[in-house]
Amino acid sequence: MNTATLEQPITLHRATPKPVANPDERWPLAEVEALFELPFLELMHRAQTVHRENFPAGDVQLSTLLSIKTGGCPEDCGYCPQSVHYDTGVTATKMLGVDVVVAAAKAAQEAGATRFCMGAAWRSPKDRDVDNVAELVKAVKALGMETCATLGMLEDGHAAQLRDAGLDYYNHNLDTAPDFYGDIIDTRVYQDRLDTLDRVRGAGVKVCSGGIVGMGETRAQRAGLVAQLANLEPSYPESVPVNNLVRVAGTPLADAPPLDPLEFVRVIAVARITMPTARVRLSAGRQQMGEAVQAMCFLAGANSIFYGDKLLVTGNPDVDADRQLLDKLGLPTSGMLAKA
Repeated sequence: MNTATLEQPITLHRATPKPVANPDERWPLAEVEALFELPFLELMHRAQTVHRENFPAGDVQLSTLLSIKTGGCPEDCGYCPQSVHYDTGVTATKMLGVDVVVAAAKAAQEAGATRFCMGAAWRSPKDRDVDNVAELVKAVKALGMETCATLGMLEDGHAAQLRDAGLDYYNHNLDTAPDFYGDIIDTRVYQDRLDTLDRVRGAGVKVCSGGIVGMGETRAQRAGLVAQLANLEPSYPESVPVNNLVRVAGTPLADAPPLDPLEFVRVIAVARITMPTARVRLSAGRQQMGEAVQAMCFLAGANSIFYGDKLLVTGNPDVDADRQLLDKLGLPTSGMLAKA
């Protein structure tokens, strides 16, 4: 964890301080752990209070994610069906062309999405890959949508090239707490992920970074993930996707025990309190949650979802189901507010 002193500490709704090893953190780990231990209704109240202070319109931002290059990834992430290390039935494909991607982006826009995210199963893109993705970014940006890409680790100059093409956000998840990371991935280290986020920030691209829960981690390790995100320099991510593990046959985590739904809601609430102005996104795993759990997540401060029937290669609620749920809850979307 980068422990340099940060100049603008967050003071909203902090838990009772406890002694910590590093007092320079905005959210010391012990305080994040204390939030997780609050009575559920008290935690929900605090999270909703912070949420209303920072998002008075109560809108939900809609993003659509498209796999522009599927499968064949050399990484061994234990949750991922796109890894070459596991037999999951995913077939490796070449990168999609501009016409296909633009058609998908137009369809997403017409359905109400305001951000279009493009994901490729690479460990780290080559220069020619970044050239090709930059063309996709330009084409999607020309539609008037926000753009996001997740391509793996970036080398020097890649983030700036994507920025110049019109990239608004770059997604690179931390996945889990530093002390649990080695149990999930062997082919890269935690610092590799932090280095990519530093390159993204240095290029002036907004950061989208979150993680996955339900992989067998402890509550303390879930707190460790949130603390790591909340204390990133120079600030926490603008967008924080929180994924509930989708167990895929053939991956090492296929038989991981499901996370208690209320524990998942706690993760959303603590993310909202510690990262007040971020878009906290309900990401993978929504299809298994049901409407009641999703409603509690929105109450806890989630205000973004991935919108569309697929997330890379796993299922997601379809557009009609999401629209019905948002209508039931009386939640406007950022697209609706922009038209008002």
